[in-house]
Amino acid sequence: MSQVLGIDVGGTKVAIGVSDSDGPTVTVRERLSTGPDTLARALAVARRLDPAPAAVGFSTTGVIWEGAVRLSPNVPGWDGLELPRLLAEEFGDIPVAIDNDVNAAAMAELRWGALRGVSTGLYLNLGTGLAAALVVGGRVVPGAHGAAGEIGYLQIEPGEPAFADGHVPLEERISGSGLARRASALLGREVTTAEVLSGYDGALPQVRPLVDAALRTLAMSMANLCVMLDPERLVVGGGMMGAADLIMPRLVAELERAVPFAPEVRPARFTDDAPLLGALALAHAAL
Repeated sequence: MSQVLGIDVGGTKVAIGVSDSDGPTVTVRERLSTGPDTLARALAVARRLDPAPAAVGFSTTGVIWEGAVRLSPNVPGWDGLELPRLLAEEFGDIPVAIDNDVNAAAMAELRWGALRGVSTGLYLNLGTGLAAALVVGGRVVPGAHGAAGEIGYLQIEPGEPAFADGHVPLEERISGSGLARRASALLGREVTTAEVLSGYDGALPQVRPLVDAALRTLAMSMANLCVMLDPERLVVGGGMMGAADLIMPRLVAELERAVPFAPEVRPARFTDDAPLLGALALAHAAL
């Protein structure tokens, strides 16, 4: 099989990899940090790794709408970037497929992982940010504006500060960055998400009410989504799944309590490399 190229641009890092088989394998990969000239630096590495791939998959933070990246303020120069045009200029006649990072991760799970064979499903990413991907008819659904699954913008309290006010209500409560920020304010010192979650039963008893409230809100939000979408399976991935023993039982219990036809709940097969593997899945699909 011809070699394909995958590029994943996240909030803090870029991963570039190549694969020569249709499976969750990366033959060679490199990483670099985001910052000035992120795309130019990523393409330079990509050219060196494979100057003539059979297809290219590109996973990006934010969403693609009307030919540009939207909802991606954290990467310098990325929001508003005309990414599809620039990639078409770079790769010419080589097939290029672009999607946001969570949809791409869901593609990897559909092709090789915990969503394989699922017709109607949900992929939940619990990481630095918070988002989901919807699977209908065995395909990831982009939505009318490419923003299906941007659940970080869900409101918890009526009338609370929301998108138009510069806020991401649900993400600010229960994402990794939101938990770390709120716990740091509570403790009066900087702590990481990993410290918060690992300290729940040990070194940081003060954070227990905060974490409990966040997990209740997460479980309620996912139950509401499952009532609406009626998925057969919910797959949960992202960096916060290092605390799966804390998160998953509460999520399962709430779905069984609140959803008439509760879905099967599984951890994702892929974690740290999910968006890069998703980019490679996009490239294989483009072939």
